[in-house]
Amino acid sequence: MLNDISKIRFYNNILETIGNTPLIKLNKINKGLKPLILVKAEFFNPGGSVKDRIGVEIIEDAERSGRLKPGGTVVESTSGNTGMGLALVSAVKGYKTVFTMPDKMSQEKVMNLRAFGAEVIVTPTAVPHESPESYTSVAKKRVEETPNAILADQYDNPKNPEAHYKTTGPEIWEQTGGQIDYFICGIGTGGTITGTAKFLKEKNPNIKVIGVDVKGSILYEYFYTKKYSPVFKTYKVEGIGQDFIPGALDFSYVDEVIVSDDRESFLAARRMTREEGIFVGGSSGTAIAAGLKYCEKLSEKDVVVILLPDGGSKYVSKIYNDVWMKENGFLKPERITLKHVLSDKSGEIPPLVSVGLTTTLRQALELIKAYSISQLPVLDGNSCVGTVTESNLLSVVLKDPSKFDAAVSKSMEQPLPSIHMNEEMSEAVKFFAQKFPAVLVTDDTKPIGIVTRFDLLDFMSHESL
Repeated sequence: MLNDISKIRFYNNILETIGNTPLIKLNKINKGLKPLILVKAEFFNPGGSVKDRIGVEIIEDAERSGRLKPGGTVVESTSGNTGMGLALVSAVKGYKTVFTMPDKMSQEKVMNLRAFGAEVIVTPTAVPHESPESYTSVAKKRVEETPNAILADQYDNPKNPEAHYKTTGPEIWEQTGGQIDYFICGIGTGGTITGTAKFLKEKNPNIKVIGVDVKGSILYEYFYTKKYSPVFKTYKVEGIGQDFIPGALDFSYVDEVIVSDDRESFLAARRMTREEGIFVGGSSGTAIAAGLKYCEKLSEKDVVVILLPDGGSKYVSKIYNDVWMKENGFLKPERITLKHVLSDKSGEIPPLVSVGLTTTLRQALELIKAYSISQLPVLDGNSCVGTVTESNLLSVVLKDPSKFDAAVSKSMEQPLPSIHMNEEMSEAVKFFAQKFPAVLVTDDTKPIGIVTRFDLLDFMSHESL
């Protein structure tokens, strides 16, 4: 029987449960590290991520300004989490939603958004930001075509960082009693790190803010050089990194940017789940992998907060699926072949750098310098007929400098041994024991790459993690 409603504790709607997420101490995965490392568990938000915070702020700002009217449509380009935050708010307030997502995002994210009644448009991942096919361009076009629609525009909307200035920053300050020394946070739109850092640095300018990027994104390079390579690279981690500079990101609040790659991110996420019992997503793994490395230089007096953007339930078909992990080279296969070693090599060097019989020694030297390699196979069609090495080249031109402009065919050494890509890496070791500097890896018809002693050692060091 209801006698006094004031004595019943409840929330008026689901939106009131957003925020006030816990700080949790790491106990195992940080073994050997000195500082107190706390994680801000944003998956406690009702939509499962930090993006719930900006969902409320962006929609309520659009309502106040009159841009979003009753019965309107909210459109956004999203990796999934902002979409969920906006879908949650729109469900409570009665708005329709349309989301565009790159095709690399997990199927769970697509299904979750559709569960809220959203229309989801899947777009190609491997296209530039300015392409009409990109998820941002498709979202803008949809707004133009839809009456009474707004673009949430998380990438350039000032309400994105403002949401974190109002909530995330104050929460961390209060939860740590103002004793935080380092704030480590992934960078995607830049809103989370910008708004949180702005608040924290206003409280204490000595707090160090460390941004985390993923290998393949441009943000790390841009932070240190104020420019970035136009070469477009894809990566598997979702919800972090960019191929452009968002307006919501203000690097003036960031002291350093560190980086992690796909494999490190996913393995760190899996370790967090299995060792700490904290079920996290891939971008949380990126923050943990890079953050723990950074903490190696800190002392027992330091307090570190690492923000975990979302949980792991949206990634069970990918990073928590051993088959997917193995297929993408992130987990050690039962049988390690030269194909696995080639796939693990850095993308900065083409898989196969070679010369032809008529290439001059000077041209060969330019390739050796350009790619910082020590040997070049000499190919005649699809057959390896010789090798040019640094030591061989030096020996030839020291005796006769005019040989720089002679064809490599006049002074090349014996061909590198060829091994099929499906052979085990132990086959390469046999040739290295015979003093060959490298082996030529082939498929059924042609050479596809070079594997050196260093490549093998580098691969084995990764596999031992």
